[in-house]
This record gives sequence, structure tokens and C-alpha cells, in this order.
Amino acid sequence: MNILKKIIFPLLSIFLALRMIELMRILISTEPKEYGFGLTFIFAFLLTLYFTGIFAFLGFAYPTNKVLPKNYYKLKNPKTLVKISRILGVKYFQMLLMLAFWGTKKNRKKYFNGTKSGLKNFIFQTKQSEFGHFAALIGISILSIILIPRGYYSLVIIMTIINIIGNLYPILLQRLHRVRISKIMVDE
Repeated sequence: MNILKKIIFPLLSIFLALRMIELMRILISTEPKEYGFGLTFIFAFLLTLYFTGIFAFLGFAYPTNKVLPKNYYKLKNPKTLVKISRILGVKYFQMLLMLAFWGTKKNRKKYFNGTKSGLKNFIFQTKQSEFGHFAALIGISILSIILIPRGYYSLVIIMTIINIIGNLYPILLQRLHRVRISKIMVDE
């Protein structure tokens, strides 16, 4: 199954990249006024979904977190991170994730099985997830910069909102997980 994962998931990433490029070509060759709000929203959703999916599928198959230096994952100012997360309401985002997907024990055990050795896997998973969301956050921001001069202001605003909720919040959440884990590991 592992070898199959290493082939299928990158192919899915390529598929999503091609869909994203195709959609960007359509947008670049047309005018924003050709699309109503509904279609603009769908385009924004698809572009963010495609870009995030590209890195998610790669992360399911390979240790993509190693692309960034180890120093990136070090928590330099955990108190500030906690304050910012409180202000932004990251705990509500976490509650939503628990209700929608992570609420079942089966899903949670994929990332943390409750043992000391499970902490190592959990830390790895937080870094994997953080990298995927970070890469997507940057990539979607670049797409936005490309679309602004073409007049796609509504599309960019919607993409930015989705990008914040779908990528920035998960990055903050993964970092908060590591803050909590570091407290447990120091206390032992």
C-alpha cells in the first residue's frame, strides 16, 4: 500500500495542479465582469481547494515538512502565538474540526495513539500539516497577486477569506499543538 500511496497521491497532486492552471488560464483570458457572484465564489473555492490539495496529497505520500528548515518549526514566541490565536478564535476553528472530522477516536488515533511514542508521530503530523497549509497559503497569495491587476477584486477577497480560514488557521492550530506538547515534554 505504501508504494501505491507514493504513486497515486503525487498523481492526484499533478491532476489538481493541472486543474488549477486550466482555471487560471480561463480567468486570465476573460474579464471579471463576465462572472456573477456565484461563479466567482466557486472559482475562488476551487482555486484554494486545488492549491491546498496539491500539497496535502504530496504530504500524505512524502515527508514534505523537510522542505523547510528545522528552524522554521521552532516556536520562537509561544506566548504571542497563544495570544494571537485567542484573538483570532482558533479554538472555535478547532471545535469545528472536531465536530466535522476529528471527533471520532479512529480519526484521532491516526495522529496520536495516546502513548509517549505517539507524541513523536503527532509532532511529525503537525509539521506535515503545517507545511502543506503554509505552502498553500503562500501559493494562493501569489495567485491573488496575479489576479488583482486583471480586476478580479471580488475573487481575490473571497480567496483570501477562504485562504485565511483554510490555511492560516490550521497553521496556527498545528503550532498550538506543538506548544502544548512542549509543555508536556518539559514537565517530564
